[in-house]
Amino acid sequence: MLFPGPTSPRSRARARGVEPAASGTLALPLACVFLLFLVLPPAALLLRWISFDAPEPGAVSSRAVLQATLLSLGTTSISMLLVVVLGTALAYLLTLGRFRLLRLFTVFVELPIVMPPAVAGLALLAAFGRQGLLQQLLPGTPIHVTFTPVAVILAQVFVASPYYVRAAQSRFSSVPRELHDAAGLDGASSLRTFWHVTMPLSRRALLSALTLAWSRALGEFGATILVAGNLPGKTQTMTLLVYAALERDLRASFTVAILLLALAAIALAAVRYLAHLDRHEETS
Repeated sequence: MLFPGPTSPRSRARARGVEPAASGTLALPLACVFLLFLVLPPAALLLRWISFDAPEPGAVSSRAVLQATLLSLGTTSISMLLVVVLGTALAYLLTLGRFRLLRLFTVFVELPIVMPPAVAGLALLAAFGRQGLLQQLLPGTPIHVTFTPVAVILAQVFVASPYYVRAAQSRFSSVPRELHDAAGLDGASSLRTFWHVTMPLSRRALLSALTLAWSRALGEFGATILVAGNLPGKTQTMTLLVYAALERDLRASFTVAILLLALAAIALAAVRYLAHLDRHEETS
């Protein structure tokens, strides 16, 4: 080599005249500013909630908060059941090389992640509304989906399922092919191989992905309000209650927001714990 140069990050930093300690010193204040930016909103949310006095007359009742909480937990439970059953099947088929035509539609699996929430709601409305595409394909069939709890579930599944499907597909692809071949040599069918080999090796990753999908479904707002409305006791989820109560009862908004924040923190802790168990299992 005529012109040997530094190859490691430390050597490249020294070649530019910047010691690693000095570059770390430069990055520290920037990192602290950004970290403060991330910490400040949830801290302010908690402090503001603590500072509230007793509910004022005309405030949102605790019954409305309970209804929204039960509706959110109930609909997300059904949504995640659908995501597991349908999403696992789709993710597994996408990992197989025999269904090349199906793999052409993978863009539609990822599209809800980048689709604006309002556009997602409008798309669901165009598909499942009373004058939607499904009604046109099935003329004479009464389809009453919009402004019902079913619409809430459809919105949750649409926006949250990609987080599960993509993670499941990645995990299924990482299972060593030798294990599948060995199971095939022992006479196991594709279904038995999937159930007894692929699934046990993927259960923690799938549970972690499902937790993220559930958290996304729980916080869904834009698509839900367009396709399901904001009907108290019927389609008003926790996030919709936060929005609806802003003008009438800030305490109720902050209370539900704190509850959503706590559930999100629990979900994040569960994901990190499952990831830690996976890493520990791989290294042991």
